[in-house]
Amino acid sequence: MSRRARKYRKDIVADVVYDDSTISMLINKVMLDGRKTTASKIMYSAMDQLKIKVEGESPLDVVKKAIENIKPLVEVRSRRVGGATYQVPVDVRPARRLTLALRWLTFYSRSRNEKTMSNRLSAEILDAYNERGASFKKKEDIHRMAEANRAFAHFNW
Repeated sequence: MSRRARKYRKDIVADVVYDDSTISMLINKVMLDGRKTTASKIMYSAMDQLKIKVEGESPLDVVKKAIENIKPLVEVRSRRVGGATYQVPVDVRPARRLTLALRWLTFYSRSRNEKTMSNRLSAEILDAYNERGASFKKKEDIHRMAEANRAFAHFNW
């Protein structure tokens, strides 16, 4: 039994406008250099653009569905067995699923060609909502790699 103290996850405080912890996590991912006010302005501006682009649905529901569409179910981990390294497919824990989805969403929205970050973020969220775009492609690539290495699943112990 380990003597090291357990690490406990901090509770995520919900954001002030939508009262949702996922939005506050996304704001924290968008944030650069500790500029949380700027990051929240970007996020809420993107949400306003989503409200205009997707009529009849709440922008919070659009963001939740987009994140759900890009959450990976399996990923590959490197496992060294007898001098050879295998890519072993493993299931992804729910907390890591959300973290990966938010990371991919912000990374690929930063690499888009729109003029402002709020435009980029709203466009990437809309693409993920419609099951296309770079972040959705990343999830598909991860799943494809896990499927290709399914023969090594018995190394998962």
